[in-house]
Amino acid sequence: MTTESTAPSVPRSHELVLEGRRLVKRYGHVVALDETDFEIRQGEVLAVIGDNGAGKSSLIQCLSGAVQPDGGELLVGGEPTALKSPVEARRLGIETVFQSLAVSPALDVATNIFLGRELRRAGIAGSVFRMLDKKRMRQEALGAMAELGLQTLQNVGQSVETLSGGQRQGVAVARAAAFGSKVVILDEPTAALGVKESGRVVKLIKDINSRGIPVILISHNMPQIFEVADRVHIQRLGRRIALVETSQVDMADAVAMMVGATTPEKLGLERAS
Repeated sequence: MTTESTAPSVPRSHELVLEGRRLVKRYGHVVALDETDFEIRQGEVLAVIGDNGAGKSSLIQCLSGAVQPDGGELLVGGEPTALKSPVEARRLGIETVFQSLAVSPALDVATNIFLGRELRRAGIAGSVFRMLDKKRMRQEALGAMAELGLQTLQNVGQSVETLSGGQRQGVAVARAAAFGSKVVILDEPTAALGVKESGRVVKLIKDINSRGIPVILISHNMPQIFEVADRVHIQRLGRRIALVETSQVDMADAVAMMVGATTPEKLGLERAS
């Protein structure tokens, strides 16, 4: 328990990279986001937690350009921005690993990792004839997969549909880590992975963050969250009810707020907007 505010003021040295202000998302009569706020600072790992129906998925879809909010605004680097698609978000350096993975099963591993950002051959072969540098892409893809500890995947030329669930997850995470320049969003990145690969993902999150790139982590794994996250955004019934430093709150209190067993006020905390 702590008496600190759950929405601490942002130091000037911590620039706000991605913000959502009073975001609203409706699906018919169902209000998935009810004027919720969101913020992530430069160089931090921010965890997003919430019970089923809390609006986590809708929030992440708005932040990644997968859906457009019905109200409120998004800001990237302090500038109001309309993200009309994940492709547009990627152009701004926002990479997302969705729970659905969003990989192309019929394509091979290397092509999936470089999809939309294919490497061309040097000289006239690439500039005029637009020939792909498949050898280089496969070499770099193999290196990216090796960083995740997926040594069982030796052939990055095989189609993704032949891979296990954990290997497919690894392809999506490796792609986000390779190209995320402003924000990397990971939605349950270890859900289909074994213990060893999960540990590698945790290491990868730390490696991404060590490069100054902020990471948004959506996970039900509370020990993992408290190992890597600087702050926790707690979502309930479509709104952010708390924004807490992991160093100032324990897992039990975070879970209690998430499921509605207690409120920030009962813990001596200020309710976040």
